[in-house]
Amino acid sequence: MTKILLINAGSSSLKWQLVNMPAEHVIASGQVERLNLPGTIVKVEVGGKKSKEVVETLDEMTAIDRVLKRLITVGGVQSLDEVEAVGHRVVAGGTVFKGPVKLTPSRIDQLKKLSELAPLHNPLEVKCIELLAQKLSGVPQYAVFDSAYFHGLPEKTAIYGIPYEWTKKYQIRRYGEHGISHQYLANRAAEMLAKPLNELNLITMHLGSGASITAVKNGQPYDTSMGLTPVTGVMMGTRSGDVDPTLVPYLMKRLDLETPEVVLQELNASSGLLGVSGVSSDMRDLHEAAKHNKRAKLALEMFVNQVVKLVGAYYTEIGGADALVFAGGIGEKDPEIRQAIIDGLSILGIKIDTTLNEAGDTGPLQTEDSRAQILLIPTNEELAMARGVQQVMDKDK
Repeated sequence: MTKILLINAGSSSLKWQLVNMPAEHVIASGQVERLNLPGTIVKVEVGGKKSKEVVETLDEMTAIDRVLKRLITVGGVQSLDEVEAVGHRVVAGGTVFKGPVKLTPSRIDQLKKLSELAPLHNPLEVKCIELLAQKLSGVPQYAVFDSAYFHGLPEKTAIYGIPYEWTKKYQIRRYGEHGISHQYLANRAAEMLAKPLNELNLITMHLGSGASITAVKNGQPYDTSMGLTPVTGVMMGTRSGDVDPTLVPYLMKRLDLETPEVVLQELNASSGLLGVSGVSSDMRDLHEAAKHNKRAKLALEMFVNQVVKLVGAYYTEIGGADALVFAGGIGEKDPEIRQAIIDGLSILGIKIDTTLNEAGDTGPLQTEDSRAQILLIPTNEELAMARGVQQVMDKDK
């Protein structure tokens, strides 16, 4: 058995698991929510026992320190020396990394060079890798890439309407993100529907602070909402989602800027739910604020509308769907948003059972006469990551 520590650092949360492989036994797990926001939430589970505490604001680095300390204090391990490998979720692998890899100094340098493809994520993930290399000296580290799942997108959905020479010369394409999650969700949906994956059309929705939607046709990814970088698609916690590209030079002129970096930073870190509402990037805060704040209410309505628009487009694009899958922090925990999204898709004959939706249990949520099934599936990126790490370790034996 090999104890693998899995680190999944996102834009607003850090999830982790300590897993015994290849048995896939979770020894301990946890999540740090509301990173860089007041009232950071720290959750830990060991042996079915759960704990939760609210602490002062944690950033990604202090969160990792807390995770390592909790591993020992909650009984996950007696000593950090028991950790034999570390697996990291890395968002952007570009065309360089098409599957999981063992990390070396040269590969870490390559990850740094890919930061422009995921400016909120890759630099953070490299920091996590370097920090854990210090904290767990000598322990091999591995990267599992979100973008790898989308390497097989059909060219007609993968590339943009720009000069084809640019596409090839500069490797400009729709890389997509959350691929680890979307792949897990597709496989899990097939299990729940008791059908071969290659016979299914699915629309998987990973809705959280980062949000993306993927169309799966005959079991394979066919289209996805994120593009060259994770700023595109539906609006998110702090990311704008799709905007007219001429917005960048337009704002550069209005703000008297010589380079686009400031505008791009704002589109990534100060836009989306936060930018529209002026209140928060966290959906929980917005639900409360929307009772008396018109901008918070508008942000919620925009988010729902953009999800509905994309799901409707994908439903047509793949010729109908056997199931719609909700996952991610919002998709799994926010029945109000789920209800609003499905209500917006009523023209397609897709209907949600209000009682099942409010209960929020894993499994089907649709009514008996719904044209497509609606599944709530808690994503498990960490399990998919562990399998990817194990795959590389087995090859290296």
